[in-house]
Amino acid sequence: MGLSNVIALLSGVALFLFGMSLMGDGLKKVAGSKLELILYKLSSTPVKGVLLGTGVTAVIQSSSATSVMVVGFVNAGMMKVRQAIGIILGAILGTSVTGWIVSLSALQGGDGWVSLLSTATLSGIVSIIGILLRMFSKSQTKLHVSSILLGFAVLMFGMGAMSSAVEPLRESPGFLHVLTTFSNPLIGVAVGLIFTAVLQSASATVGILQALAATGAITFELAFPVIMGIAVGAAMPVLLSALGAGVNAKRTALIYLLADLFGALIWGIVFYAANAAAGGFSFLDKPLNTVEIAALNSLFRLATVLVLTPCIGLLEKLVVRLLPDRDPHGPEEEDFARMEVRFIQHPALAIQQSREAAGNMAMEAMANLEDACGLLENYTEKGFRFVERREDVVDRYEDKLGTYLMGLTARELTEEQGRDVTKFLHTISDLERISDHAMNIAECAQEIAQKKISFSPAAREELAVVYAAVHEIAHNALAAFLADDVDKAYTVEPLEEVIDALCDEMKLHHVDRLQKGICTLDQGFVFNDLLTNYERVADHCSNIAVALIELAAGSLDAHEYITSLKEHRGHDFDRLFEAYSEKYALPD
Repeated sequence: MGLSNVIALLSGVALFLFGMSLMGDGLKKVAGSKLELILYKLSSTPVKGVLLGTGVTAVIQSSSATSVMVVGFVNAGMMKVRQAIGIILGAILGTSVTGWIVSLSALQGGDGWVSLLSTATLSGIVSIIGILLRMFSKSQTKLHVSSILLGFAVLMFGMGAMSSAVEPLRESPGFLHVLTTFSNPLIGVAVGLIFTAVLQSASATVGILQALAATGAITFELAFPVIMGIAVGAAMPVLLSALGAGVNAKRTALIYLLADLFGALIWGIVFYAANAAAGGFSFLDKPLNTVEIAALNSLFRLATVLVLTPCIGLLEKLVVRLLPDRDPHGPEEEDFARMEVRFIQHPALAIQQSREAAGNMAMEAMANLEDACGLLENYTEKGFRFVERREDVVDRYEDKLGTYLMGLTARELTEEQGRDVTKFLHTISDLERISDHAMNIAECAQEIAQKKISFSPAAREELAVVYAAVHEIAHNALAAFLADDVDKAYTVEPLEEVIDALCDEMKLHHVDRLQKGICTLDQGFVFNDLLTNYERVADHCSNIAVALIELAAGSLDAHEYITSLKEHRGHDFDRLFEAYSEKYALPD
C-alpha cells in the first residue's frame, strides 16, 4: 500500500465524516426544533428513554450528539440523571443505524436496468436531486432535504474511496500479518478504542472496518474485539463535553463510558468463556462483509442495552458514589447552568432556557427595587449588603444572558424565535438598569441613616405617593414581560407620564419648602436623587413595555410608538392617564 493509497484512505475518511455531518444536520433541521423538546419531555420511564434515545440518534446519526445534548439537559436541571441513563442507552443502540446505511455500498448492479441498483448510480441520482434542490429551491425545508441527499452522496463516495484505497491490501502479506495480531482480543479492543477516540466518531470507525471487510481479510475473530473497543472509545467526546459542567452533568457523561465498558466486559467474558468451553467456535475464521459487520455492531449494542436497562437504578447509584456532591452554589447558579452552550445548536431549547432565566432576572430586579425602597423606612446594614449582593447577581444575569443570546443570533431562527431573542436582548439591559437604580436608592437610604436626615411630613407623604406609582409600574411591566401580555404592556406608558409629572411637581414643591426653611439643602439633595432614580425606573419599565408592544406588531421602533401614542391617544391612553392621575394625586 503506497503513499497515494494512504492519502486516498484519509480523504475517504474525511468525506465520510463530512457527509455524515451534513446528512445529520439536514435530518435535524427537517425534523424540526421540537425534536430536542420531545427528547427531554417524553423520557419519564426507562423504556421510553431507551426508545427515544434510539429514535433520536437514528435520526441525527450521532450517539455523541444525543448524549452531549442530554448532558446539557442534566446540567441545566431539565432532566434527572436517572432519565438521562435510558436515553444514553438508546443512543448507544441508535448509532448502529449508520452502519446499515454504509452497508448500502455493497450494492452492485448488473447489466441494463439492474445497473441502477449499483452504489455509484444510486449515489449519483441522489446527488443530482440534492444539487437541483439546492440550486433552484427557495424553501428552507427543501434546502435541508438537499443537505440530507448531498450528505448521503458524499458519505457513500467517501466509503467508496476508502474501499478503493484499501483494495491493494487484499494481496499484502504485511497487512495480513498485522491483522493476525488482532487475534489477541485486548489488542483489538485497544485499536478500536484509539481509532474512535481520535476520529471522535464510532460510525466513522465502523465505516473503516466495513471498508477493510471488502478485502475479505476481516474475520469474526478480528471484528468482534474491535467493535467492543469502538463502543468504549465513543465515550470520549461525551466525556469532553462535560468538562466544566456540574456534578450531575459529569455523572451523565460517565454513564456513557460505564455502559459501553460494562457491555464490552460482560459480552467479552461471556463470548470468550463460551468459546473456550466449546473448544473454539467454527465461525471465528469466517470473513465478514459490510452487512455482517453492521449486524454484528447492532447485535452487540442491542445485547448491551437489554442487559443494562433493568440496572438503571444501580448505574445511577454507582455514578453518585464515584462522583459525590460538592458544596452547593447559590440559587442563581441554577439559572446560569440553564444557559448551556450545547443548547445553542438547538434554538428551541436555548430560547426556553433563556426565557426562564430572564424571568428570574426580572423578579430579582423587582425584589431589589422593593428591598431598596424598604430601606428608606427601616435601614439596616444587613439589608443594604443584601441589595448590594443581589445587584451583583443581576449584573451577572445580564452578562450571561447577553452573551448567550448573542450566540443564538448566529443560528438559523424562525421568525418567532428571532422575535423572542430580540425581546430578551432589549429587556435584560433595562432590567439591569432597574436594579442599578435600586442600588442608588439603597445608597440614598444609607446616606439618610448615616446623616440622620429626616424629611418633613409633606415630603414623606409625597415620596409615599410616587413610590406607590413606581411600584405599580414596575409590577405591570414585570407582569407584561413574564406573561408576554401586550394588553398589560399598554398600561405602562400612561403611568410613566403620570410619574414624570409627579416628579416634576414634587421638585417644585421641595424648592418651595427649601425657600420657606421647612427643608434643608442636605434633605434637598437626597430628595432629588430619589426622584431621579424613581423617574429612571419608570423610564426603563416603559422601555420593556414598548419592546413588547412593538415586537408584537412586527417591528421595534420605540420612537414611532411613543409619537403615535401621544398624537392619537389610542389604546385607552387618555382613560388610563386620567385614572392614574387621580389615583396618584399629591396631597394638598
